[in-house]
Amino acid sequence: MMVIRPSLAAGIALALLSACQNGAEQAAAPRFDGIAADEVIRFTGTEPFWGGRVEGAMLTYSTPENIDGETFTVKRFAGNHGLGLSGTLGTAAFDMTVTPGKCSDGMSDRVYPFTVTLSIDGEVREGCGWTDRQPFSGSESP
Repeated sequence: MMVIRPSLAAGIALALLSACQNGAEQAAAPRFDGIAADEVIRFTGTEPFWGGRVEGAMLTYSTPENIDGETFTVKRFAGNHGLGLSGTLGTAAFDMTVTPGKCSDGMSDRVYPFTVTLSIDGEVREGCGWTDRQPFSGSESP
């Protein structure tokens, strides 16, 4: 016999209730369209250094230890305030969000148009992103 704690049962009920109440609101919310499906997204981060690009459904993730990077398939999701990309890097869960907002890599005079949040098997990293249509400003060679 499975026993459900009262606090867990209350949490599940609250989650189901909010899902029912917010369903219409969520369906009516506009989807992020700030990056076209045909745009190449480039991203970079520091501490540790990492970066890459997304072309269509293919993402290449690189580090100083693997300069050529590893390429894998991602699913793209346009949320209310940004773009989500999910896949598997080797055996690790890979989730990345790209949201509009000025971003600095902290090491150059560049200003990027997107903030990138990356999670690899739960390890979260912060970085910046850009596209050809929405480039960074600042020196081409920092």
